Amino acid sequence: ALRRLRKFTRTGVAEELDIDDTIRSTAHKAGWLDIKMVPERKNKVKVLIFFDIGGSMDAHIKLCEELFSASRTEFKHMEYFYFHNFIYEGVWKDNFRRWSERTSVWDIIHKFGPDYRVIFVGDASMSPYEIMAVGGSVEHFNEEPGAVWMQRLTHHFQKLIWLNPEPQRAWSGTQSIQQARQLVGERMYPLTIKGIEEGMKYLS
Repeated sequence: ALRRLRKFTRTGVAEELDIDDTIRSTAHKAGWLDIKMVPERKNKVKVLIFFDIGGSMDAHIKLCEELFSASRTEFKHMEYFYFHNFIYEGVWKDNFRRWSERTSVWDIIHKFGPDYRVIFVGDASMSPYEIMAVGGSVEHFNEEPGAVWMQRLTHHFQKLIWLNPEPQRAWSGTQSIQQARQLVGERMYPLTIKGIEEGMKYLS
């Protein structure tokens, strides 16, 4: 399913044999061999993945590990970060050092270009004020609502989706899931093979 997002382009010097063009050119020259070379095909898609960890996401650890492993295999240009419940001003890469080594979301916006494809992975199940309120985070005092940070990300990056491991039939009964869906422009997909395929189709 993730392979739907891969985009290969020809880059660098001509170092691979172009069989079709070689045959065509040789035929046009009455059988005189005319070898044609093309640059190597390289995967150019760039991906940012944000994983919700802790709390209710503990029930989905194995599924997220499988997604992470598959993503590392498919995407050569991939960066990942962790958050808890919802995005605020900082994220981290090492959960054991989450308070001492954090990355500013502003730095992410400034470092990674709009062409990066962004994937949020989380159940979006929390108290609504954690998304909409100043100080809504259950871990620290956030000076701006999570909704504001998500709006900044959706305005900067051209393509952004949310993959939700919770069964899709339960989404309508959870207010925070509805809020998160609205903030990502309704581009929330279930964390299933079909859901990933739909999400990758949009990102590509």
